[in-house]
Amino acid sequence: MVSPTTMAAVRASGAVPNAEYLLSVEGVRKEFPGVVALDDVSFRLKRGTVHALMGENGAGKSTLMKILAGIYTPDKGEVKFKGVDIQLKSPLDALENGIAMIHQELNLMPFMTVAENIWIRREPLTRLGFVDHREMNRKTADLFNRLNIALDPQAEVRDLSIANRQMVEIAKAVSYESDVLIMDEPTSALTEREVAHLFTIIRDLRSQGIGIVYITHKMNELFEIADEFSVFRDGKYIGTHASTDVTRDDIIKMMVGREITQMFPKEDVPIGDIVLSVKGLCLTDVFRDVSFEVRAGEILGVAGLVGSGRSNVAETLFGVTPASSGSIEINGKPVKIGSPTEAIRNRMAFLTEDRKDTGCLLILDVLENMQIAVLQDKFVTMGFVDQKGISAQCEEMARKLRVKTPNLQERIENLSGGNQQKALIGRWLLTNPRILILDEPTRGIDVGAKAEIHRLVSELARDGVAVIMISSEMPEVLGMSDRVMVMHEGRVTGFLDRAEATQVKVMELAAQ
Repeated sequence: MVSPTTMAAVRASGAVPNAEYLLSVEGVRKEFPGVVALDDVSFRLKRGTVHALMGENGAGKSTLMKILAGIYTPDKGEVKFKGVDIQLKSPLDALENGIAMIHQELNLMPFMTVAENIWIRREPLTRLGFVDHREMNRKTADLFNRLNIALDPQAEVRDLSIANRQMVEIAKAVSYESDVLIMDEPTSALTEREVAHLFTIIRDLRSQGIGIVYITHKMNELFEIADEFSVFRDGKYIGTHASTDVTRDDIIKMMVGREITQMFPKEDVPIGDIVLSVKGLCLTDVFRDVSFEVRAGEILGVAGLVGSGRSNVAETLFGVTPASSGSIEINGKPVKIGSPTEAIRNRMAFLTEDRKDTGCLLILDVLENMQIAVLQDKFVTMGFVDQKGISAQCEEMARKLRVKTPNLQERIENLSGGNQQKALIGRWLLTNPRILILDEPTRGIDVGAKAEIHRLVSELARDGVAVIMISSEMPEVLGMSDRVMVMHEGRVTGFLDRAEATQVKVMELAAQ
């Protein structure tokens, strides 16, 4: 086994004979308590190619990439870089060996500047040994010019949108001049224009001989950017094909082991009375004069480009950021919602956009994450928690939603993104809501889990729940909504009924 230091020297020289693949994995196995995440898997990456890695959540994609990024150590198997066995014991080992990873859940320091985040641990120093901020900002500006990214190196990360934070992560990974770049769902928070920009960057890196591993659940991206793809299912390697040799349906069948005949199982259900009425809702400097209604059994889709104010409206409805002005009525009665607690008491539920930052309590187990919204009153008597009763309901909900976990005592951070999302949905369904707000409910989730969540949303609407569904994925908005509300720069630009809603009409309203 070659040490990281020796391998770094080999990488620098490039003198490794007969290396057909830039990176190869053979017979890798990785177990966690109660779960075999990877079972004898293989993977090979050629120089100067984009290799997409496909599979449902829990298939093992992220686990393998974390092994290649030095976060996990395999229990068995070998990893070769340019034909030489390597052992990566830390993310720093991986970076020194030319392997950089852009994680789906962003890992930037919010209270540091963009430049400080990019060059952390590699800051240029003055002759006296202090950080040379002027030089660091200059290097960042040069990097951004190279990648055509319009950001201020001195801006604090906390002030950036999620999309711009993603661009910072991409620039940071590129700054290491790595031979292998791993991208885990890099477009999940990007607009179409930003995706096109990212693809330009990827093609440029590919032309320089860099090998790119691209994890995505978006089929259109696979056919647009990938040269080949590999599919994993239930921790096992299924196969590798050139992207030109297969169809979308072929890939889905490989991923889930079955055909998904109806991706958007929208049911026609009776639309009842108005449950939620919003009039002239404003939040200073964020959005203004937002008015709409949602009826029992209706799914109101909310569309708009990043920065349109969609998520801000959802947070205000749920009391996270109380409104500056305007009125809210539930079942015809005026209500004032100044906190999430008041929203829950009015039988509202809110699945937030970001699982990691505002959804999951990562250090707690699945049970604790699911029960937290109902602990305050439903299962508490005279200060005592009916733990047996709440545990039984959580177990039943987890079975209903098909949450894949060894047990509910498993830490939620060990679950795949899709199963984390289903656990969070279960949290809110336990409150028996009449108004359900879903912000990007299927972001970063595989096609199988998406179909399950879409089925569940349709069932809730059939049961009379009023659903507000915010989504950046146009097929999801068009496929699941009874009506679509479109926003642009903090205002509502129009409504479209299901029968008249098309991608062109939505985009026309979103760009007004």
